[in-house]
Amino acid sequence: MPTPYLDPRVPRLLDRWRSPALGLEMPIVAYGHGGWPLLLFPTAAADYLENERFWLVKAIEPLLLQGRVRVFSIDSINRLAWMDRQLPVPEAARRQALYMRYVEEEVVPFIRHHSRDGGARALTAGASFGAFHAMNALCRRPDLFGGTVAMSGFYDLAVSYFKGYSDDHCYFNNPMWYVANMEGAPLQRLRQDSRIVIASGQGAYEAPERSREFHDLLDGKGIPHLFDLWGHDVNHDWPWWRKMLPHFLERIGC
Repeated sequence: MPTPYLDPRVPRLLDRWRSPALGLEMPIVAYGHGGWPLLLFPTAAADYLENERFWLVKAIEPLLLQGRVRVFSIDSINRLAWMDRQLPVPEAARRQALYMRYVEEEVVPFIRHHSRDGGARALTAGASFGAFHAMNALCRRPDLFGGTVAMSGFYDLAVSYFKGYSDDHCYFNNPMWYVANMEGAPLQRLRQDSRIVIASGQGAYEAPERSREFHDLLDGKGIPHLFDLWGHDVNHDWPWWRKMLPHFLERIGC
């Protein structure tokens, strides 16, 4: 299906289904014809086409045309969970857990089917709140995902969203908490077979200390990763994320 935001030579497939986990109609868009699968999360309360509308998919168009990357982009449910400040924290956390169930049990099989690889471990990527989801997806299930490019993100929901509350849904969706105690096969997979990028600017509306905090945690756990703080002129905004994503995909070998 043609779009004004992308070269018409790039294959673009729209699909949707009613998610058993969420009970919601969840759309997805796939771009490209081959290469490493990349799952993109939107920012904040945005939808599955946000990364296209803001030219992030266009920014990696050469990789799509060369068959080096195949992109899948999905909706967020943040507006129904963490972004709804009237919602009790236990319910927001339960909805977050269901969202991750949707990603792991529904989106991953969709990606593997369309990639024609039943064992594919997609990379994840996102900016701002999307970086949180991208990192959380990888760290929860490094058997399903092979790495992440997390841009201008945060990795501790407790700071702004938990209001002092905690339960299993909170714990297992808060990377700063569960990665600190991770051991066994998941930890070994992150140490030995994952490509992780944590990047942030230091300009307007950025919070580089949130990225540095998670960088320090990964260092302490012996998990290799690329940590890159860009300059004080680099703001929390799309023009910079359009520079970051292709730069880091190249650096990690896509």
